[in-house]
Amino acid sequence: MSAEKPVFLVTGADLAAEALALLGAYEVVYAGKAPTEDDIVALCQQHDPVAIIVRYGKVGAAAMAAAPSLKVVSKHGSGTDTIDKATAAARGIQVVAAAGANAAAVAEHAMALLLACAKSVVALDQRMHAGHWDKATHKSVELEGRTVGLIGLGAIGLRFARMADAMGMRVLGFDPYAKDLPTYVVRAELETIWRESDAISLHCPLTADNAKLLNAQTLAACRKGVIVVNTARGGLIDEAALLQAIRSGQVASAGLDSFAIEPMTAPHPFHGEARITLSPHIGGVTDDAYVKMGVGAAQNALAVLHG
Repeated sequence: MSAEKPVFLVTGADLAAEALALLGAYEVVYAGKAPTEDDIVALCQQHDPVAIIVRYGKVGAAAMAAAPSLKVVSKHGSGTDTIDKATAAARGIQVVAAAGANAAAVAEHAMALLLACAKSVVALDQRMHAGHWDKATHKSVELEGRTVGLIGLGAIGLRFARMADAMGMRVLGFDPYAKDLPTYVVRAELETIWRESDAISLHCPLTADNAKLLNAQTLAACRKGVIVVNTARGGLIDEAALLQAIRSGQVASAGLDSFAIEPMTAPHPFHGEARITLSPHIGGVTDDAYVKMGVGAAQNALAVLHG
């Protein structure tokens, strides 16, 4: 541990300047671009941080045990599934998240993936670059009047819902914790969402209860030709079941920004599938969101440390 200043450990290679400006009373130590759990444990042993800002990697029981001064683990974003919350609670360590800081960025990316699927943007671009002109043979999906089912109605899900409503879509939403929904979101059970949705977009955290929420059984219960969008967590989808549903035509197309194993292994079964549009979990990665998440993570941690 620093002899002069208490330490903030950042499980990444950098933090926004606006966030660093809030941490002048602390020494900030970086774990690098892709820290392993062992890397984080070693840095905890070396520096005994009072706070950890989690960007990449996992903060588990070993890291917490290696940092006896640790008071707070603050997520640089909203998803806290990479933090051992049970161990944190047992040790009296608070876990906080910058909820909503990247809501605009992720919701916009989810809509971009939905539009890419509905309008065959990637496939048509590749055909055009190869010299083809498919105007006489291609028909896109018109989203106005269609139903989109949202799983999760937090800041991201509700922002996406507002965009979908503005496009003339009917919005169904499932979230047992959401209250005071806007009038354009119709609260629905999962069975209704599977049965009535033309597109499904995932915006919920990953928990033990909803792992592989989209699986062979639930995908079979969906409308034939449904579009699937996931900008939340890869573990929400049974990837083998989704691939089979894509190939059978039960799922028309999918836009995916998160995966069961990240970085995605290569080769991967999704590679080369024309009706799956992929992006490397960058829905929340914008210049604006980077600042908002960093500032939110720093402020949340300081709030705990300062009582």
